Amino acid sequence: MDAIVKNFPVLDNASDRPTQKEAEDAVRVLLRWAGDDPSREGLLDTPARVAKSYRELFSGYDLAAEDVLGRTFEEVAGYDDMVLVKDIPFYSHCEHHMVPIIGKAHVAYLPNGRVLGLSKIARVVDIYGRRLQTQESMTAQIARVIDETLAPRGVAVMIEAEHMCMAMRGVQKQGSTTLTTTFTGTFQTEPAEQARFMTMLRGFK
Repeated sequence: MDAIVKNFPVLDNASDRPTQKEAEDAVRVLLRWAGDDPSREGLLDTPARVAKSYRELFSGYDLAAEDVLGRTFEEVAGYDDMVLVKDIPFYSHCEHHMVPIIGKAHVAYLPNGRVLGLSKIARVVDIYGRRLQTQESMTAQIARVIDETLAPRGVAVMIEAEHMCMAMRGVQKQGSTTLTTTFTGTFQTEPAEQARFMTMLRGFK
């Protein structure tokens, strides 16, 4: 089944965003709702700290993966086999509960005359990770942007992650891991390439 990729709207106008003060006031409301006193000494600076940390944790909204992938290289000396970057760590947040998703991404593509700088792939993972996410959407988004920007023969993405919304709340099952995959092009149409991708992932630890 093809992955469905939704491009969720992002506030691109600074005037649409609440001010720093409004963000800090919202944190104070949450602290009071949780049962604590935001005016006590230990919490006086917490609203400002939370707002600052959110700027960093959700900085992916201010970046475009297409811009990161804009520069490619054509001098590849005839290389046209799989390029795999594995074990890319990321930290994201569940869009349903706003608690962490901690995992690693594995990204491969089959060049079609052009290649990417390897750090660009890690940056793309980081951009999509630093947004409110579902793991399924993040997997498909990474594959889509590489496929559309680089136009390779195929893209393969696997994400392995632990969801704190399962570990910290609800069923409270620590240590469970969720795996998601998206394949495009040759990876999608040729099972042998999918199998080779999986073999390369598991064969080099």
